[in-house]
Amino acid sequence: MSQPEPVRPAASPEKLSRREALAYTAAFGSAFLAAQGFAAEDVPAPAATQARPAVKKYDMKKSINLWALPYPQKMTLKQCFEICKDAGFDGVEVNYALEGDLSPEASPAHIKSIGDMARKIGLEISGVCSFLFWPYALSHEDPKRREKGLELAIQMVRAARLLGTDNLLVVPGATYVPWIENEPPVPFDVCDRRAKEAVRKLLPEAEKAGVYLNIENIFANGFLHTPDEINAFVDSFQSERVRVHFDTGNIAQYHFAEHWIPLLGKRIKNVHLKEYSKKVHEFNLHTFRPLLDGTTNWPAVLDALEKVGYRGHLIFEYFNPFPYWPEALVYQTSDALDRMLGRKG
Repeated sequence: MSQPEPVRPAASPEKLSRREALAYTAAFGSAFLAAQGFAAEDVPAPAATQARPAVKKYDMKKSINLWALPYPQKMTLKQCFEICKDAGFDGVEVNYALEGDLSPEASPAHIKSIGDMARKIGLEISGVCSFLFWPYALSHEDPKRREKGLELAIQMVRAARLLGTDNLLVVPGATYVPWIENEPPVPFDVCDRRAKEAVRKLLPEAEKAGVYLNIENIFANGFLHTPDEINAFVDSFQSERVRVHFDTGNIAQYHFAEHWIPLLGKRIKNVHLKEYSKKVHEFNLHTFRPLLDGTTNWPAVLDALEKVGYRGHLIFEYFNPFPYWPEALVYQTSDALDRMLGRKG
């Protein structure tokens, strides 16, 4: 009787060409391709896996800016506060607008009731933020726009006091607004002079209200782009009421947050915790990512904040609420912060 033919292994598929391997790696990453069974010689070796950081507890508080939620389009202010509290946040950052709950059209009593409502729910108001510093820039070429901007900033100071927070984020000026075509640029020295004039006019109101004017570092305004520049600007007022609102993401295209923090030091009064991906080689709002879905070295950032004595709020800022189940972003962010701050192992 004849013996059966031995089963021969199927011929191996042809290996990826180097061009294909590079293209697939660029799209999916070498670690992903290796997990799909491609031989090591087919794809470049993945970068060494980062060791899991040791659990370390940081004495800082969790906050979130309400731009992360679809307010006021789909949610009320109360609903936003309740979701943030249920997710485990310690505070919320609110945004001053031209109309609505927190705006020039709102009465002092109504603004005060917002702070009262937040505290009743169990949240602090970690600060006041506003987009209005862009269209009504304190350094605008149009003097009427500058006048309107200063008027709005004074109202923001008063609103912060009514809300029960001592933090107002201030964008002091802009030499350039890239998303507005044909907007005339402002020379740097003119921007600097106008910004300082505006902050000096705000200072008496801030001192009276017990509110800090926290100067934010911005990526798109062409102004105060280094720690030395923002330190010199803040120190020029010789006032305890002018401090820094440090944003980790706004400098991330060319800089590293952990390098700025030691230089800013005790000037830091409030912090925007923005995730950024250096894998995207451009700078726009879409390069900001959900927390931990980026390239920020968070252990180094948190260590740097701890070393300068920062114990305030870490405010997650994100401009693209999820279109479906938007509350999921809030819960995901709270969980990420718990792990970062050592509240979870």
